[in-house]
Amino acid sequence: MKICISATGNNLDVALDPRFGRAMYFLIVDDKGKLIKAIKNTGVQAMRGAGITAAQIVAKEKVEAVITGNVGPNASMVLGSSGIKIFLGNPTMSVRDVFQDYQKGKLQEATRAIPCGPGFGGRGRGRR
Repeated sequence: MKICISATGNNLDVALDPRFGRAMYFLIVDDKGKLIKAIKNTGVQAMRGAGITAAQIVAKEKVEAVITGNVGPNASMVLGSSGIKIFLGNPTMSVRDVFQDYQKGKLQEATRAIPCGPGFGGRGRGRR
């Protein structure tokens, strides 16, 4: 099983990036939390469509779940149509700690897009 985590850097000790579509990196980890691959998000500077681009990058990795702070409606639709579950993590925590919460079943699964709050730089306007 592979899991994608939005991250502010390319290792497990950085903070969870609260923005899925504009996350700096996507960390692909196995079900034990071992880093398989760090992918720099090429869509981070896109004027439009960052969420869709990000979701397509992640879907190509054949992950079963995404852990992030929030996800907009377009990315949510692409991930959902690929059968990828979305879990919400705390962006004040490290990727390693958020993954441990995921393993313990402490993360909430997002069933719909999450609105992007002030300061996150995105424009997602979905609902939980």
